[in-house]
Amino acid sequence: QVQLVESGGGLVQPGESLRLSCVVSRNGFSINYMGWYRQAPGKQRDLVAVVTSGGSSTYADSVKGRFTISRDNAKNTVYLQMNSLKLEDTAVYYCNVKTGIYNTNHWGQGTQVTVSS
Repeated sequence: QVQLVESGGGLVQPGESLRLSCVVSRNGFSINYMGWYRQAPGKQRDLVAVVTSGGSSTYADSVKGRFTISRDNAKNTVYLQMNSLKLEDTAVYYCNVKTGIYNTNHWGQGTQVTVSS
């Protein structure tokens, strides 16, 4: 019932920026948390950033100071502004939302971010 569509990935050089977007179709469920995870080749999927319905955000230590998460409740969209990208940021980035009274998890299909020199 809840669908997420990510966009904005691409190929960039170190130091450049990208902005990811995730549009959520939620069929009336409340969205309690919106966030971004990433999975690099050979590694597990890890949290990048999350923002609550109240606007509080949390970041992985590896991206603090470089990435900014934001949400637009009216547009049902969450963004991830990624600045000063590093080679280590290369991964598939997945949008994630937690909805309803049970904080049900929903995932997007992922968007590829490749940082290469």
